[in-house]
Amino acid sequence: MKTSSRVFVRRPRGVYIATGVGAVVVVLIAVGLFLPLTGFLAATTASTAGLVPFPVLSVTGVTLLGIVLAAGALLLALTRRRPAAAGVWSVLAVLIALAVTVFPLVAVAVGSADRAADIGPIIGDLWGRLSGLLPS
Repeated sequence: MKTSSRVFVRRPRGVYIATGVGAVVVVLIAVGLFLPLTGFLAATTASTAGLVPFPVLSVTGVTLLGIVLAAGALLLALTRRRPAAAGVWSVLAVLIALAVTVFPLVAVAVGSADRAADIGPIIGDLWGRLSGLLPS
């Protein structure tokens, strides 16, 4: 009778290096770019009393999706048998992290552009009120 035993496949050191470098770069992007950027944009929204919109739900959704996708790409990098394939998956994880980092900036810019069209009538109304109050 033959018994089954688990055979652990030894992976080349390059696979672990590529995955580790990818993980470190993703964490650096998250801590060094994403968190300060979202904090700045949220503070800008708070200090302008909502004139600069910060889409909390969409940023949270994209962030959670990005975390899942980047972690999946790094897991796939770790399970590859060739260092080049692991490197490709690690680069994909870094690109996902960069895309997630850029999303809040784009979302706030689009929301601000929508609000900019609303500012014209408000300024015109304020000017009309002020010019009516001041004697000619």
